[in-house]
Amino acid sequence: QVQVVESGGGLVQPGGSLRLSCAASGRLFDAYATGWYRQVPGKQRELVAGITPGGFTNYAESVKGRFAISRDNAKNMVYLQMNSLKPEDTAVYYCNVGSPLVGYWGQGTQVTVSS
Repeated sequence: QVQVVESGGGLVQPGGSLRLSCAASGRLFDAYATGWYRQVPGKQRELVAGITPGGFTNYAESVKGRFAISRDNAKNMVYLQMNSLKPEDTAVYYCNVGSPLVGYWGQGTQVTVSS
């Protein structure tokens, strides 16, 4: 069993930055792909960024060049550095460990981009 806890959300002005953190418990973390997803009310959860155990990354088109995902396998941590934030980035951000279908999810952290 893997427990996932996100942190780092908050209120930020447009153009600002935030760094989200995801802490995962359990063994074999370094064998799992991980990803950050986001969801707004009334819409489906969408992939923001993913990273494989070997460090290969992929991003949603809307965040390319602004967000960066990274992981520290020694600490069982995944990070999402978010720069040049826009109001449309406002959402609850979730960390996933394993896969979106059968993996493990955290409770989410709210990110609000507003002046």
